[in-house]
Amino acid sequence: MENKLLVTGCGFILMAVVLGAIAAHALENYLTIDQLRSFETGVRYQMYHGLALLIFSQVKLLSNSSKKVLWILFSTGMVLFSWSIFLLSTGSIYGIDASFLGPITPLGGLLLISGWIYGIVKICLYKL
Repeated sequence: MENKLLVTGCGFILMAVVLGAIAAHALENYLTIDQLRSFETGVRYQMYHGLALLIFSQVKLLSNSSKKVLWILFSTGMVLFSWSIFLLSTGSIYGIDASFLGPITPLGGLLLISGWIYGIVKICLYKL
């Protein structure tokens, strides 16, 4: 499970760097300031949670089953949160009405929050 978290975390970090570069150099001419800020928020949260996967992969206090739950919560949360923001922000470029994704973004955020709560609880319970 450790390797799965490492590979997934590195993949999300790589995508965040690439998408951040695209936002900084290519999208600024096509998106409004608000759309660009939203896109950058998606990039930032993907980076944070990619790093979180790397860190949690190395926490010896967590069992493989706990790491699997964290992997599911963070990976699913990032896809729903960050990627829905990417599509909502850039939909106008492609002529896509992605407004149906609006309710998906907070669901992804709830999964990310749940991952942090789960990780904290598991680590704190280990110490008891």
